[in-house]
Amino acid sequence: MPVLNKEAVHLGIRAAFALGTRPQKYSAFDRKHYFYPDSPLGYQITQFTHPIIKDGEVTIEVNGQPRRIGIHEAHLEADAGKSTHPAGGDYSLVDLNRAGTPLLEIVSEPDMHTAEEAKLYAKELYLRMRYADVSDANLYYGNMRFDVNVSVSKTDELGTRTETKNINSFKSVEKTVEYETARQIEVLEKGQPIVQETRGWDDAKQKTISQRTKEDAHDYRYFPDPDLPPIELDDALVDSIEAEMPVMPDEWRTRLSTLGLDLSQTASLLEGDVEQAEVSYLALIEEVLDDKDFAKALANWFVNLEIPLRADETATPNKELTNQGRLQAYHVTYDLIKANKLSSTNAKTLLTSILTASDQIQDVEAYAKQHNLIQESDEGALAKAVEQVLAENPKAAEDVKNGEMKAIGFLTGQVMKLTQGRANPGMVQQIIKQQLEI
Repeated sequence: MPVLNKEAVHLGIRAAFALGTRPQKYSAFDRKHYFYPDSPLGYQITQFTHPIIKDGEVTIEVNGQPRRIGIHEAHLEADAGKSTHPAGGDYSLVDLNRAGTPLLEIVSEPDMHTAEEAKLYAKELYLRMRYADVSDANLYYGNMRFDVNVSVSKTDELGTRTETKNINSFKSVEKTVEYETARQIEVLEKGQPIVQETRGWDDAKQKTISQRTKEDAHDYRYFPDPDLPPIELDDALVDSIEAEMPVMPDEWRTRLSTLGLDLSQTASLLEGDVEQAEVSYLALIEEVLDDKDFAKALANWFVNLEIPLRADETATPNKELTNQGRLQAYHVTYDLIKANKLSSTNAKTLLTSILTASDQIQDVEAYAKQHNLIQESDEGALAKAVEQVLAENPKAAEDVKNGEMKAIGFLTGQVMKLTQGRANPGMVQQIIKQQLEI
């Protein structure tokens, strides 16, 4: 006999809060009857009449403007098996290993009107389920899948819809909407009706294909499941789960907005935080939010340096580097830049070394000196270097005197080369102007 998984209910409650609502105190299970090879029972246990989640919402940002996407419901159900259809074969294979495991199906309102909005919504659901720890939501392994319903109409009344099932990438969600929209418009303009059906996405051909006609609710002969009792939640349980909820992506966006980051930077931080468990970029930024300049510099280094470094399979992250050691290294690097002791280029070199070292570097400034990364700011030493470069490049020096200021960049570069990148470029330019008397 089927048994309700207690943890699935716990995760369903967390999902309710992640979707901007509270779980229903009363929910119940029904049987949905249909024949399909991946469903050996001949029916699916689901929540048709009384789902555990109703009336949630998700906000996405489209072209800088917020758009609310309503959540009609989310219901617990038993997953089916997995059917695969080998290319070129006239047969299918059925894997029943996951049949009967808990599944949460989230059903949106028809509030999306473009392929881009559908993709952004799918990404937001992914982030929310990850942050709420409802699921690993790994699309590759099928932890999270998308069923895309599309209908076209010239009026506010919805047209006949098709459902393209089991899509496993955000890009494919977007492409499915684009293809189905164009296909349905073409069918209607030929004077033919849209068939309500289940379709599949062929990634190789970048098109949807018909799989079977789609039934209406009455065709499934729903009735209350006789084996599973209803779920009745008490306030104490719901409140205790609400209290353990982490900070969600929309709240993180609000906190990060004070740093003036653009949407792509914020998205990189949000996605980077769930891709690996060793470091929470957001938690480290939050620790230093009072120092806005450093917090913004830290965010930029995470987005442009550390997150790509961790994504690079050829790089080996420093496993000995603690989060506090990481934060201290970034702070020392930031202070060295502020003191004009470190150029932005050498800062990147320094941080890359720290993030990929075999152990934790205790004295960052000493390490930078040891590896000739500290800028040369001694005016006397720089003056000698400038004097040598001007003598070796008389034409460029004459061009600068004649107002060709592009040449000063060339001369500065030569001084940087002479000093092995240690010269302070700002001071070098000033000294060049002084020596050329301009």
